[in-house]
Amino acid sequence: MGTTVLAAVFVIVADLVPDRLDRITLQSVIRLPVEPILLAIVLLALPAKARRVGAVVAGAFLGLTTVLKFIDMGFYQTLARPFDLVFDWTLFSDGADWVKDSFGRSGEVLAVIGVIVLFIAVLVLSALAVLRLADTMGRHRSTAVGTTLVLGTVWITCFTLSVEFGSVPFATKGYSQFLAHRMQSVSDGLGDAKVFAKQLHVDKYANTPSDQLLTGLRGKDVMFTFIESYGRVAIDDPAMAPEIDATLQQGDARLKAAGFASRSGWLRSPVTGAGSWLAHSTFLSGLWIKNQERYRTLTTSDRATLTRYFQKTGAWRTVGIVPGVRKSWPEGKYFGLDHIYDSTHLGYQGPYFSWTPVPDQFSLEAFQKLEHGKKNRDPIMAEIILASSHNPWSPIAHMIDWKDLGDGKIFYKIKKEGTNPTEVWKSASRVRTEYRKAIQYSLDSLTEWMQRYGDDNTVLVFLGDHQPVPTVTRGTANRDVPVTIVARDPKVLDRVANWGWTDGLKPAPNAPEWTMDTFRDRFMAAYGPNGG
Repeated sequence: MGTTVLAAVFVIVADLVPDRLDRITLQSVIRLPVEPILLAIVLLALPAKARRVGAVVAGAFLGLTTVLKFIDMGFYQTLARPFDLVFDWTLFSDGADWVKDSFGRSGEVLAVIGVIVLFIAVLVLSALAVLRLADTMGRHRSTAVGTTLVLGTVWITCFTLSVEFGSVPFATKGYSQFLAHRMQSVSDGLGDAKVFAKQLHVDKYANTPSDQLLTGLRGKDVMFTFIESYGRVAIDDPAMAPEIDATLQQGDARLKAAGFASRSGWLRSPVTGAGSWLAHSTFLSGLWIKNQERYRTLTTSDRATLTRYFQKTGAWRTVGIVPGVRKSWPEGKYFGLDHIYDSTHLGYQGPYFSWTPVPDQFSLEAFQKLEHGKKNRDPIMAEIILASSHNPWSPIAHMIDWKDLGDGKIFYKIKKEGTNPTEVWKSASRVRTEYRKAIQYSLDSLTEWMQRYGDDNTVLVFLGDHQPVPTVTRGTANRDVPVTIVARDPKVLDRVANWGWTDGLKPAPNAPEWTMDTFRDRFMAAYGPNGG
């Protein structure tokens, strides 16, 4: 009897449990689901042998959907969205790499083993639970039929009368709705390729002569710099706003002392929590790159990115500073970069900071030594990825004298003095604190570099790629990131005067909010022959 009761509880909880951790409450699992009642009707109608086979199949399916709910929980906690059954399979390897880089090889092995064991356990327990209930119903058929009829009548009555307990409907068909939503998502995903194929070939600048492209920036060094996880939450959250605001004010003062001015607005990213490459490609391509399949299609197409248009003019040497890249990156050629400096080509001999291979200050100094600081060179267009503010934000580098950077070995001491990610992630408030410090470090690195090395021909465009994980954002659905243009030449900012952006490094709450895919064409128009 005890085993049968546990089996029934397992099946009902597996049916009722939401796929989001923040929605798991006592009320969410003390409800009457319709699906086990319908399953009981089907099993009672089958002969003994078919009943057992049907029970195992139904139990295994329930187990699979339960595992899917677990995966959804993780995706909601990281990406603020459910797992995409069409596009997200490749992210498992990325997740394993992140665990290895953040917590070591042993942490990765334990995590993978844990996931496999959990998957098998849920499937086996689910199948055995439904089989146990089927056998019990077979042995006590009359009681099972009566109980099923009573429960069915109660469900219909409660559903019809909208009976609620604690504002939660008692009679539910949530599991069926969950399956329907997943099926619709798969259908939409399979049809997305055709939709994107049409969008891919719409480019208003595709036939523009190269001498008519980006004429308003000729002779300038242009830097497109992404700050990892620099989201609106860093500016708006009351727990972080005072310190971030002080950092931005200091950055403003630093830039003004060096003769620079700046303007800032908001962009809405296609992703949140992770997926930086999707945001980067959205910003540069002018297309909404919301999943891996779109990214693959884009990077194997002839669609011109903003960086490739710079290359097309022949007026700039185009380079990439991408310290987060540690493997082969064939997509780099697609983005129109003449030369790419990954983590192994920046001259860094120091330690990793969890996931981050190279501290931001060192990455910027390497750019200065390898490209920007050279004499008698052509103008440069650089795509720079600052990775120090990448999850898990522990330990964090801090600013040191630029003259002391050397080959980066000084950072061994700095890392030793830092925090331990396994300890930090035990507390959501500590995670938010370390995130805030990481963003401050990235901002300081960038504004100090501009003050130290920028000149009349330096134009900096920097932005966040996406909001951080929900642990930091507290579950907000907002996907805005700050974007800023910095220049010493007033003619550069005059060309975007009609954008309505805020003076300084901090965008006003009511500053324009554009989707990230619109930036490319707005920028091309502003700095084209008729811009300004």
